[in-house]
Amino acid sequence: MKEFVEYIVKNLVDNPDKVRINEIGGTHTLIIELAVEKSDIGKIIGKKGKTINAIRTLLMSVASRNGIRVNLEIIEENK
Repeated sequence: MKEFVEYIVKNLVDNPDKVRINEIGGTHTLIIELAVEKSDIGKIIGKKGKTINAIRTLLMSVASRNGIRVNLEIIEENK
């Protein structure tokens, strides 16, 4: 799952080397935390959240094939 999200996100942002993804595994749910450069957050979210919702839909589709639930969260880091 981590590689799937990483591939999609790195092709959307201007600074692919700054993309950080963290997986937190639970019993039935996997949480994926996504952190990108502050200037790239808008590209990940998209207009009215359409881009992030599309990524989440793809992720849920892949996860359901594997019998798990996935939650994708965008982490905003304060510098």
